[in-house]
Amino acid sequence: MPYKIDQDQCTTCSACEAQCPNEAIRFKGSAFWVDPTKCTECIGFFDKAQCAEVCPVDDTCIVDTSRPRYQVAA
Repeated sequence: MPYKIDQDQCTTCSACEAQCPNEAIRFKGSAFWVDPTKCTECIGFFDKAQCAEVCPVDDTCIVDTSRPRYQVAA
């Protein structure tokens, strides 16, 4: 499941954007958002999703349960 950013909690600090190894995070409108087609949950790069690790506001970068979990290509 890719991550998503809770738009109501995003402070637009941009910490998450620089940490994303897939360039899946972009600024749009008044907050950052995660492109679910690019988010790999940092699998293959880090043990934990970097957006959630660096976000200064708890529970802002969260798993998007409405989308399927990322699958590593065989």
